[in-house]
Amino acid sequence: MRRFKRISLWRVGAPLALLCAGLLFATSATNARGTDLRPSRNTTLAGLVEEQSRRSASLVRQHAALTQDIEKLQAQQGSIDPKLSAQLKELSEQVGTTPVTGPGLTVTLKDAPPEVVKENPDVDADWLVIHQQDIQAVVNALWAGGADALSIQNHRVISTTGIKCVGNSVVLHGVPYLPPYKITAIGDRQKLQKALDDSQYIDNLQDYVVKFQLGYEVKNESAIAMPAYEGTLDLQSATVPGFDRTPSVSPSVTGR
Repeated sequence: MRRFKRISLWRVGAPLALLCAGLLFATSATNARGTDLRPSRNTTLAGLVEEQSRRSASLVRQHAALTQDIEKLQAQQGSIDPKLSAQLKELSEQVGTTPVTGPGLTVTLKDAPPEVVKENPDVDADWLVIHQQDIQAVVNALWAGGADALSIQNHRVISTTGIKCVGNSVVLHGVPYLPPYKITAIGDRQKLQKALDDSQYIDNLQDYVVKFQLGYEVKNESAIAMPAYEGTLDLQSATVPGFDRTPSVSPSVTGR
């Protein structure tokens, strides 16, 4: 009698367990809708950086378009005095909010190639990648060489531009970028090149270029069309001299 009860319970329990398992598989398939529950397209750092860069670039374009609409409406209403308008144009050129064209140089910086990384497993990984200090050194040298205008990754550099390393990427104006990094300057090409050659930091960088094949290339440009700065000009960390406030460091491009 007891044996009969055990058999009966097994015959009833086994089908119920299989039914529950089937429901779980069906629910999972329905939620996934035939796709991978853990898609790999956003799991890599490069994918995340590219997605964020595209999103930020789209927002910057929207901001620039709205700013142009505001300026057109103001011009139509005649709300800007002619003298003030001329002064605004002159200041815009100095600040970097107008496009610029002319000859200059483009410096391209790259991380060491993958094969070099594999061949040097015991070498500090920081020696094999481009850092914010490297970009800053090139930027500072080009400014010292008399650059009239400068851009990084085709984004205009102004007085409040900050360059930061975040993980394996460099953040510029809040947008992350992966190498290669292109720094372009408009100005006298001979003076710009001399300033690069005279930089002690870049001379030190050249040692790593030779040892670990970091990318450092300078290209002469006969005609550069540099876009205007399209971001906000509001200062988040600056203070006005003379005010009784604790001074803070403003985001500026400086060397190591």
